[in-house]
Amino acid sequence: MTRTVISFSEDDKHWLDDTAARQGISMAEVVRRAVKHLRSEEEAALRFKDLLEQTSGIGNGVDGLITQKRLRDEWERRSR
Repeated sequence: MTRTVISFSEDDKHWLDDTAARQGISMAEVVRRAVKHLRSEEEAALRFKDLLEQTSGIGNGVDGLITQKRLRDEWERRSR
């Protein structure tokens, strides 16, 4: 593990201390978990963005609601 010095505002430092005490972990562990959570959220957002880019333009230009109604009508006709 790499050691890093970080400066926090007094309010943030108090929050970190309180959170660490409530959870029974060190302040450093609170920071590590926060960084891990933030990275996870960012990576999920990037994966979602990639999916959007990969699927961009695959529609046929027809209103999606119209297509949905047409497909449901087909299902209903087949089930009769």
